[in-house]
Amino acid sequence: MADSDLKEIERLSELIRKHDHLYYVLDRPEVTDREYDRLMDQLKELESRHPEWVFADSPTQRVGGKASDKFPPVAHRLPMLSLDNTYSEEELAAFHQRVLKGLQADAAEYVAEPKIDGLGVTLIYEDGKFVKGATRGDGKTGEDVTSNLKTIRSIPLRLPLKKSERGVLEVRGEVYMERGAFQRLNEAREQEGEPPFANPRNAAAGSVRLLDPGITASRPLNIWIYSLGHCDLPLPDTLSGVLEKLKSLGFRTNPDTRFCRNLEEMHAAVAYWDKKRRDLGYDVDGLVFKLNDLESQARLGSTAKHPRWAVAYKFEAEQAETRVLNISVQVGRTGAITPVADLEPVFLSGSTVKRATLHNEDEVKRLDARVGDRVLIEKAGEIIPKVIRTLETDENRENPKWKMPTECPECASPLRRLEGEAVWRCENFQCPAQLKERLLHFGSRNAMDIDHLGEAVVAQLIDRCGVEKYSDLYTLELDQLKELDRLAEKSGENLLQAIEKSKQAGLARLIFGLGVRHVGQRVAQVLARTFGSLEKIMNAPAEELEAIDEIGPRIANSITDYLHNPENREEIARLQERGVVTTEENGDAESGPLSGKQIVLTGTLETMTREEAKRKIQEAGGRVMSSVSGKTDFVVAGADPGSKARKAEQQGVRLIGEQDFLALLKKQ
Repeated sequence: MADSDLKEIERLSELIRKHDHLYYVLDRPEVTDREYDRLMDQLKELESRHPEWVFADSPTQRVGGKASDKFPPVAHRLPMLSLDNTYSEEELAAFHQRVLKGLQADAAEYVAEPKIDGLGVTLIYEDGKFVKGATRGDGKTGEDVTSNLKTIRSIPLRLPLKKSERGVLEVRGEVYMERGAFQRLNEAREQEGEPPFANPRNAAAGSVRLLDPGITASRPLNIWIYSLGHCDLPLPDTLSGVLEKLKSLGFRTNPDTRFCRNLEEMHAAVAYWDKKRRDLGYDVDGLVFKLNDLESQARLGSTAKHPRWAVAYKFEAEQAETRVLNISVQVGRTGAITPVADLEPVFLSGSTVKRATLHNEDEVKRLDARVGDRVLIEKAGEIIPKVIRTLETDENRENPKWKMPTECPECASPLRRLEGEAVWRCENFQCPAQLKERLLHFGSRNAMDIDHLGEAVVAQLIDRCGVEKYSDLYTLELDQLKELDRLAEKSGENLLQAIEKSKQAGLARLIFGLGVRHVGQRVAQVLARTFGSLEKIMNAPAEELEAIDEIGPRIANSITDYLHNPENREEIARLQERGVVTTEENGDAESGPLSGKQIVLTGTLETMTREEAKRKIQEAGGRVMSSVSGKTDFVVAGADPGSKARKAEQQGVRLIGEQDFLALLKKQ
């Protein structure tokens, strides 16, 4: 018996380490939180029976996984401990009794707040200035992601402190993504030919840990601040008072936080939020209870893993069982092949689910999902149906394992999977499925905005009118359109009018419509305002593109790869010949006072925000660059300029103040 217990401890420890690595390092969890907690509970129970086998490297003796080596490590002054979990009213009552016993008190008051499903971070301020931000990591050491956190607009870069409030202030919070923003991000990724994120939590965590802050800046991230780390400032003696103080300093604290005076109010809060959480705009997987009195928190202290004065009540995820009827693959605009499970219809979280994405070949193998299997599904973030696991356990079940096709289902071209990527792609640019998706994207509302260009029409334009490229749309004639199914003469005229109108859609819409990988609406707008014409973008080297605010190396290389391709350049020439406008009226104004100038902004301006300054520079014909180089014409230095000002002085680049900058803008 003892030997079997030891083997089970070793098995559970190894399994939990694997899941720690997937969750904390790779941001790719394979089990639900509850499944993970059950594994940990099993290990704790075995170790409690055999304390002689509680080894130093046991998962129960650490907070989480190790930090990634992509970012510099940051040692936390105070550990960022995880919370112990409860799943029932009885377990919550037991926590409350432990608190009362530890305090030797008859009553205790708590702050209850929704448990955000995001990425835990710490923000460090020195004398009111944001100097460093880090992920939680393993609780003792995190990753320095300061540059990425600075792109989150709800994080203040300077605090309105009094002279008596100088010193270090460390606040902790959760970076997350709202459901609506997550849905729009995934729609944009699909338009750009990128695979969608599995859920908002993965999207937020992955965005904070990107090496290119420019891409992070394009992601709709937000943050709730919920507690303190190290603090030199005088603060209230209750958590509720601290949160009010932090709110007054400009931090975003959760307005749904409530006060609980006893166990009955704790239970009432659980019941309320278990029903109400779907009405929130973001994912909540539980409710956190923390002692309100800070001195009582200090008296109770912490274990090696959890604070004794706080607990998380975890909600059950809404799940459903159904059967896999078929596994097919979809071909995206860039040739990405995505496996999809067709399901027996089942009602889940407010809607009937018939399909669920399986993401990629590796995910299908991990699940061992097969046609005919019963599976457990849930809506990731209450939005995207996701297969959690296969319920079939018979390894010899009749249905064979699913295999990724070797050829494109649309054009029979060989599929290819690049080293380091999870996605297989069809690389045939003339693939009908890709062509259909590209034309739909080109005519979409956020691109060239061509009304009446729906799926049925596009399919017929390809099959019966010989449309193979964007430019072919501008050669269509009414006689061709009248022959199409469900497209009468009047409908054909409307479509031709919409196509003609799209010629004036503008440079930003055209750039987005071309479908360059990694180039979304925001980047397209930046390119249009910065350069003013497609020709100038085509002639710009990658280094120049990369130096522009909000454009990093991956986006810059993608743009140059696309625009330097001979076939793409020929297509752009055809669009120009057929009257499509490839210049921006307000971009790179030839007669503007800053025409052709490359400008860097640093420090805080008094008369305008950084965004307003960027817009004024672009309207005056200038280009806003993110870093100082030999091509920089001058640096505008506001209050408290940083390293960019020092670099400008070292390189002999002209430094001007805000008043000189305003004077330049007024010149005609």
